[in-house]
Amino acid sequence: MWKRWQQQVFLKPPRHHSGEDIRALRYNSTQAVPMDSQASYASLVKGIQSLDVTGDFNPCQLLLTGDRAFPVLLSSKDEVLIAASQYGEGRMVVFAHEAMPVLPRFLPLIRNALEWLKPSSTAQVGVHQSMAALSQVLLSNGVKVHPGVPLGDPLGVYCLDAYNGDQAEDLVRFVKRGGGLLIGGQAWHWSYQHGEENVLMEFPGNWVTSVAGVYFTANMGENGIFPVPTEMPRLPLITKSGLDIQRDLNSLLNGVTQFDMYDKIPSPLLIHGNLAFPVAVSDSDETFIGAAYYGRGRVVVASHEGLLNTDSMQTFLLNAIRWLMAGKGGKVGVGSDFYGVHSMLLQAMIPCELTSLQEGLSVYCCSAYSDDEMEKIHEFVSEGGGLLIGGHAWYWTYNHPNSSAIAQFPGNKILNKFGIGIFGETSNSKTYPVRQAGDESLNYNFQKMLSYFKEQVENNQPLHPPYSQWCKKLAQDSAAFLQIPAAKSPIFSSVHKHMVELVQRCGIPDIDANNPIKSNSDKAVLLYMSWDLYNLMPEFQSLVPCLNQHFTKPFPIASPQTIWINGTNNGNEAWRSSGMYVPPAKTVTLIFPSTVLDANLQVQIGCHSDDLSKAGELQRPPVVVRRFQVKSPRVEVSSLWGGLLYIIVPEKSSIGFIYITIEGATMAPYFKHGETSIRAWQDTIRHYPAPWAELETENVILTLPSDDARKVDDPETLLTTWAQMMNAVTKLAFIPPVFPRPERIVTDVQISAGWMHSGYPVMSNVGGIEEMVNMQAFKTKGTWGPIHELGHNQQQSGWEFPPHTTEATCNLWSVYVNETVLNIPRDKAHPELKPCLRKQRIEDYLQKGAQLKDFDVFTALEPYLQLQEAFGWEPYIHIFAEYQKMTKIPNDNKSKMNLWAETFSRRVNKNLGPFFKAWGWPIEDEVSWKLAKTFPSWEEDPMKQYLSL
Repeated sequence: MWKRWQQQVFLKPPRHHSGEDIRALRYNSTQAVPMDSQASYASLVKGIQSLDVTGDFNPCQLLLTGDRAFPVLLSSKDEVLIAASQYGEGRMVVFAHEAMPVLPRFLPLIRNALEWLKPSSTAQVGVHQSMAALSQVLLSNGVKVHPGVPLGDPLGVYCLDAYNGDQAEDLVRFVKRGGGLLIGGQAWHWSYQHGEENVLMEFPGNWVTSVAGVYFTANMGENGIFPVPTEMPRLPLITKSGLDIQRDLNSLLNGVTQFDMYDKIPSPLLIHGNLAFPVAVSDSDETFIGAAYYGRGRVVVASHEGLLNTDSMQTFLLNAIRWLMAGKGGKVGVGSDFYGVHSMLLQAMIPCELTSLQEGLSVYCCSAYSDDEMEKIHEFVSEGGGLLIGGHAWYWTYNHPNSSAIAQFPGNKILNKFGIGIFGETSNSKTYPVRQAGDESLNYNFQKMLSYFKEQVENNQPLHPPYSQWCKKLAQDSAAFLQIPAAKSPIFSSVHKHMVELVQRCGIPDIDANNPIKSNSDKAVLLYMSWDLYNLMPEFQSLVPCLNQHFTKPFPIASPQTIWINGTNNGNEAWRSSGMYVPPAKTVTLIFPSTVLDANLQVQIGCHSDDLSKAGELQRPPVVVRRFQVKSPRVEVSSLWGGLLYIIVPEKSSIGFIYITIEGATMAPYFKHGETSIRAWQDTIRHYPAPWAELETENVILTLPSDDARKVDDPETLLTTWAQMMNAVTKLAFIPPVFPRPERIVTDVQISAGWMHSGYPVMSNVGGIEEMVNMQAFKTKGTWGPIHELGHNQQQSGWEFPPHTTEATCNLWSVYVNETVLNIPRDKAHPELKPCLRKQRIEDYLQKGAQLKDFDVFTALEPYLQLQEAFGWEPYIHIFAEYQKMTKIPNDNKSKMNLWAETFSRRVNKNLGPFFKAWGWPIEDEVSWKLAKTFPSWEEDPMKQYLSL
């Protein structure tokens, strides 16, 4: 066992340079600009190919959490044995045993380290008596040092072992003001006497190095001769910390019986740091309260400030304050958003003050909505303060739709450093139980899960509970974590490298309708991860062709094409088709006029915009659409999965027609009604190689697989019929005959809800293609589904009574289009409209008491059909027009249903009150009296025959 050097007792008080003096030394040197981690690593290992860590000693493992900390030497087992970091204006190099720096074979590294640590080339190096052997090695090799001097002498670098904490505060100040620190020690022996769980917070060396995000641990490291690569090695995902998280949870949750979430919508938390852990987890495994150790301090995060500010949360609040104080006592500073916290602390006789962050505080409470105090908070926690912070990020996301909350939300700029992030979404949870220590859900940590997943999958081993249940969560967390800026953080960039390694070794899974993937599976995680790595790490793109043969499939590239795009848009955001396709994992270049760079244009690859993340099984990757902002004349775009190419024109755009040149894309089958010739389609265009095609007329664009589009010999006739159907849609809705943007119907192998659903675009399963392009079917049985969804797009809240009529009134358009355009009667257009079935539904509904709880779908459609059969379509057209001009339409169903009854009665000049009451509508007595007094009775009311039975 290497004998630790006897520790020196200072004979005189330490004397330091002033902060200005040391900063001047640092900034007057050749190292005036702080180096990035890779450059610093290169300086430290210059001329070194390997390091021999053998002898009569055992190093410990180092744990790195700081965003400026980086590894210098890793063992063959990925254990960090030497690390470096920066804190304040200064730097430190940490060895996992005090024996290592005094070995003569380490002299080249020590020389490099001293030069890197020096604030100036002339800075003096002092060596504490505990490292006397280091002084001898250096002096005997011509390195000028001052052996046995205390820290107070005018030094730029100080060297010592990690076993005496008496001068910890002085050392932290020394480094913070610009000094360099070389320190060595191991903590596994110390842990025998003091407990493994106490090493991180109480081992003397950690009182100093932890402020820079480097910890000695109780884990014994490996001896051996280890290579020193040119590129900085990536860190291990997880290093055993020794912390007793169960003890922390017991302290934080002691006596807590409920989390008051009344009227609160939290954002889930991302728990990703080595020393971060969940404290409260919802029924859907979303963390809404988390905690972390960082440096010498502690952090508690609530994903809604109301969780801290509410009287019913007092027990948890006081537990959190005591835990953050860690027995030190002192005063709590409370930010101006937390008057409730201040009141509860006063009631509990805890010293507190409404204030911003200032000296002398033990704990600071603030919201996550500002990063004004970010640097002060980081320093406060690093040096032992406790931070209690609360806030959600979903509202911020609404106001910043094109920004990443996990990277740019103010609270996350503070919290990512501590290993916790706040998602930009709302929680999907319904209940928020109090889970006690020992509950498996409180063990989830992103890096811990990723480490386990990576090891198991790379070794073809099965996943075991609870990890096997967390695959979907891992996929979602991976996507979020990759958005955290990592260029200057070895901690974060190392995680990114682990993800790349994982996909490199496992490949990108095949997926299609014949090879579906369970969404909570290892393959699904690899799909998500591949997509996000491709989008966020350009260096990953070059690897893709080797990861799946799908990406080596050749697509013929067209010569550069210049297209014109309508940049005027009076409606909502519009997709403009290019007629081009971007092959998977290939780069396409678009050249825009410089005059449109401030027009907020975007380029989109892919039209299958449904996110399938919530599906239980995947027949295609869950997300396949990617967008790019047009900020320069030349825009390069690429997508892992490829897709049709679009220009996105924002609402209220008025830039007119613009010409865009597209290079590197593949031609797609594309027919535009009134412009493309039948002969060109039949001979050439439909044979273009892209897998997806589009057929466009003025008011609707159909997107379908090219194989299906190629079967359409006469798109002119098909689109003429669609133009007539769309004109009918506008006529019934009483809107202008030309849509501000054409509706879109996109077919997909899998969509997010149902067989088809409304929206922009309307989404349809590929099985619904026949309803879109089969002219023979149009003539014999009409088309229902696509018009049903287009009808949804015309529904207005003023005359909609959800949930009752949501799936009913949209069918007015299906009936109208089939009858007026396709000449298909309603009973042939849909089997549910056969007279016998309609009659039976009415009888069943009345027999049950005509209650609105049973009023839905075709039952709810029936009274609308009865009115149409009695009065024709004109009343609907005029009423829909009238509603467009109405103001102060009520919001509740009862009032809206009474308004509809009055409006329809006035339009047809009949008292329809008894008719609607027969259907169970909540017609008010006052309305009934008014209608009876104003209009004649409706003698032909079809409901009379049923009521008389």
